[in-house]
Amino acid sequence: MILSDRIRFVGVNDFRTRLFEHQWPLPFGVSYNSYLVIGEKVALIDTAAASFKDEFLNNIKDEIGDRKVDYLVVNHMEPDHSALQAAVRAEYPECTIVTNAKAVPMIEGYQGLTENILTVKEGETLDLGGITLQFFMVPMVHWPETMVTWCLEENTLFSGDAFGSFRAVKDCVIDSESGTFEEYKDEMTRYYASIVGKYGTPVQNALKKLEGLEIKRICSTHGPVWENSVSQVVGLYDRLSKYEVSHGVCLAYGSMYGNTEKAAQALAKALESRGIPCVLHNLTEEDYSFALRDVFNYDTVILGSPTYNNGIFPPVRQFMQAICDRQVKGRRFLAFGSFTWAAASVKLLNSMAEEGGFVLLGEGVTFKQGFSAEKFDAEALAALV
Repeated sequence: MILSDRIRFVGVNDFRTRLFEHQWPLPFGVSYNSYLVIGEKVALIDTAAASFKDEFLNNIKDEIGDRKVDYLVVNHMEPDHSALQAAVRAEYPECTIVTNAKAVPMIEGYQGLTENILTVKEGETLDLGGITLQFFMVPMVHWPETMVTWCLEENTLFSGDAFGSFRAVKDCVIDSESGTFEEYKDEMTRYYASIVGKYGTPVQNALKKLEGLEIKRICSTHGPVWENSVSQVVGLYDRLSKYEVSHGVCLAYGSMYGNTEKAAQALAKALESRGIPCVLHNLTEEDYSFALRDVFNYDTVILGSPTYNNGIFPPVRQFMQAICDRQVKGRRFLAFGSFTWAAASVKLLNSMAEEGGFVLLGEGVTFKQGFSAEKFDAEALAALV
């Protein structure tokens, strides 16, 4: 697929995989993006997942015919982008792998390749004959070997997983025709929150390193090619990596027999009556990545959990741990939940929130056994927000 006279898209869509990394649901699929940069010589930027070998190699041949791939640039070694390196080398035996020193042992470990590897350093360039690639290291966005590739003449950034998104692309991968920024924004935020969210500082470091580039096109490894939404995409990553949010509530809960659920619904209604944006998530029915997305959107987290085995109900505990693991900063926190004979969940959630540096909006509310409006004053809790 032609992006310009000198850049082609050769990636693939995946509508078969149910869980990305065997963790994150893909209701709209995902793409594994790869690109050709064509000068007197041809460079392939990253590959694709192993199950798409034939389609991927055919995509390359459709674009360059009998020409050979002279270079394979490895920006990131995660297997959804690196699994076909050996297949590319088998198809194009003289192909030189171009990467940084941290990726070299990973290439050997995953693909068994040790020969004909060109190791590049920060700012070094590769002349393809009429078009130039330059390499910048962006460690821990989100693996230690990660780098990005800048195409000088095309003002194009091959960004690896940075600026990526869940959601497959349409027949034309460019954002104006594949889908608007607003169409991808939620899945882009969920991708960031699930996979990159812990690494806010490295993302900020990368953005500062790249801010002097006049970027006209972003070619990520997942989602559309950004040509018409570059400023919005970079702005979203800047906001997410600074943990900046809007005022609102991510209200999530788990419930065994419906009492904590009734409390969550009452609280959501009370927040709505006050005009406070609120998104309600049932953690027993919905993957927690959707709630995690809204932790990165809003300044307040409210969690509801019954006491279970003198602890936090497992789906809620898993979600709370995921928030803490991502070192989310600057959130306000409130807990509530039911119990039968021993109240523990709210106290334990508050403890995790305090350890995570959250601001508690009160001690929270526990109510014994069945739900009633007398036991759970939703209006009083909403007033704290």
